[in-house]
Amino acid sequence: MKAIVYDNYGSPEVMRLADVDKPVPQEDEVLVEVYAASINYVDWQLLKGESFLLRVLNGLTKPRKHILGDDIAGKVEAAGENVSRFNPGDEVFGISDFGAFAEYACADQKYLMKKPGNISFEQAAAFPYAAVTALLSIRNQGQVQPGDKVLINGASGGVGVYAVQLAKSFGAEVTGVCSTSKLDFVLSVGADHVIDYTKDDFTTQNQRFDLVVAVAGNRSIFDYKRALKPGGKYICVGGSMKQYFQAMLLGPILSVGSDISMGSSGWVKPEREDFDFLLQLIETGRLLPVVDRTFPLNKAPEALRYYGEGKAHGKVVITQK
Repeated sequence: MKAIVYDNYGSPEVMRLADVDKPVPQEDEVLVEVYAASINYVDWQLLKGESFLLRVLNGLTKPRKHILGDDIAGKVEAAGENVSRFNPGDEVFGISDFGAFAEYACADQKYLMKKPGNISFEQAAAFPYAAVTALLSIRNQGQVQPGDKVLINGASGGVGVYAVQLAKSFGAEVTGVCSTSKLDFVLSVGADHVIDYTKDDFTTQNQRFDLVVAVAGNRSIFDYKRALKPGGKYICVGGSMKQYFQAMLLGPILSVGSDISMGSSGWVKPEREDFDFLLQLIETGRLLPVVDRTFPLNKAPEALRYYGEGKAHGKVVITQK
């Protein structure tokens, strides 16, 4: 089968189209013919190899996994012997264990959903990782309640657009932080207010929030602390490694003896119920896909380069059909 592979860490230029063996599903997995796959921030980090933590997981000097991509949408080709939820021919979308930038990829059945008819494969591929990450941050960790004031720093990115929509669905008043060119876009996905970070600093204004979710940026944890109401929560989902490690290491310390809670999202594996909840929102049109651009598989390096420029409004998708 055809796949986009990389043998060394670096820029998108290290990626190439190659013939590789078709993967074989394990007993709890299905083999999916990939129609579409989307790019996540972790793909960019794994490609660049700039995170020491990810290098520990994927190889210090060279990547152990040579195919990126964990968001997939396509059709079930074959199923492992323990698979009970899907059959060959089913249209599905969900999260694979990387390898999605290829003609075929394997995924555990518990991380897949049947694709509803009201979205395309390209739209379906734009959901899984980003929407699950947003859900776990907004609902599970953030415990958003109706009337809460929520700020999303990085509201125009892959996770941010779903964090805005989910916070609104739970009845929150949402403020999105983004650049000048993306203000109207963030309002269009449901934000009540927007802040242009190139002109205004939300941490020095008089506004205070019940929940602050950092999806992007490179701010000090002490800046975020100033933006919290008494009893507020700060959750770092992404952004610079400095920002993330501050949240992971200093957040618990700053939370001790205080009524605020500060920390990182970590990687909490979603439960089956989380996927079912998202699917219900998607089927009823309460959670909408946001696809910025699509690229064919053989143009995947260009797709990664475009993603890395930070200009995307929502998700960048790689297609095959």
